[in-house]
Amino acid sequence: MTTKATASNEPVGRLLGWLGLRHARGDTPDGGRKPPGGAAREARYELAASITSFLVDNDLDVSPTNLLLAHAAFSGSNPRLARQIVAQAQTADGISQKWLNELDEQDGNQPDRVELDRLMTRLETNIEAFQTNTKEARTVTSDYGTELEQHVVDLEQLQKTGRIVSNLADLARVMLDRTRKAEDDMRRSEDEAKALRRSLDRAKRDAELDYLTGLPNRRAFETLLDRHYKEARAAVEPLSIAFCDIDEFKKVNDLHGHEAGDRVIKAIADTLARISNDHCHVARHGGEEFVMLFRGLTPTEAAEKLDDAREALADRRLINRKTDEPFGQITFSGGVADAFGHGDARAALKAADEALYKAKAAGRNCIRIADPA
Repeated sequence: MTTKATASNEPVGRLLGWLGLRHARGDTPDGGRKPPGGAAREARYELAASITSFLVDNDLDVSPTNLLLAHAAFSGSNPRLARQIVAQAQTADGISQKWLNELDEQDGNQPDRVELDRLMTRLETNIEAFQTNTKEARTVTSDYGTELEQHVVDLEQLQKTGRIVSNLADLARVMLDRTRKAEDDMRRSEDEAKALRRSLDRAKRDAELDYLTGLPNRRAFETLLDRHYKEARAAVEPLSIAFCDIDEFKKVNDLHGHEAGDRVIKAIADTLARISNDHCHVARHGGEEFVMLFRGLTPTEAAEKLDDAREALADRRLINRKTDEPFGQITFSGGVADAFGHGDARAALKAADEALYKAKAAGRNCIRIADPA
């Protein structure tokens, strides 16, 4: 079986089904049979069936890499990857092992978040231990030096000193000099450790920022999502998630170049940042995609706020300052989902992405709200 668009639209439809965009309520990939064990077990069953169908129907290797990619796309943890798969399925080449390998190589160039967290945590722990030990050693050395200095003074003040006492005084002076030197060395080591700690803190902040827009990146957003999900659930507060995507962005790059495309991305980032605050967070999810978190707002309220930003952007007429050529109307589409209406945070993120897909299908430049699970 092939997914080439020239063969038929059936494979594309099946792929949309894999991504949860074509199943009717209550349907399962095997034709309607629901596994026992409730919604959670049914969701796991559908995910496993989707991954299996994807690999088998496209004649792909059942390898750890393919399984990880398929899981990331179909579980909702990487909506951008899911859209890449949908787009590739609609091309003449379809989905092949070669294309999947190239996709994995592209993702492989990005630093592994779990490994980066592990290394940073380990380095941070080592620095803290070094600072503590150095400070304790310097304190002990300082106290010892003070006592030794007093002994030297006592020895020098003796009225009658024999040769032995004189030698002891000389030896004590040498020991005192070495002790003070060791204290200075440890003080410098402690200062260097503090400087390293500041550099590590700065590196951690940089690792959570998008270099182009200055917004938090996907890594930082996932941390925010986990924290606000737990806090809002405990406080019984509404929490909404939104996905935004620039409309027809490829045309901007093709007509005006990637540098101009970067300026459009920054313009939309600024537009979304204006509606953010302590309870509304925006991050660049990757490429031309943005993701938002609305604490204390229902999906309807969040959609209204996002729609106001969409209208404000659509009313602007951006100019390519480098060439003085107009970009034309720049718009974005968005999808909003209730964070607590889809099982867990990752499922809600996937639902928001599916609502975005519906907004694109409806003609773009609009906001859609995901149906409850």
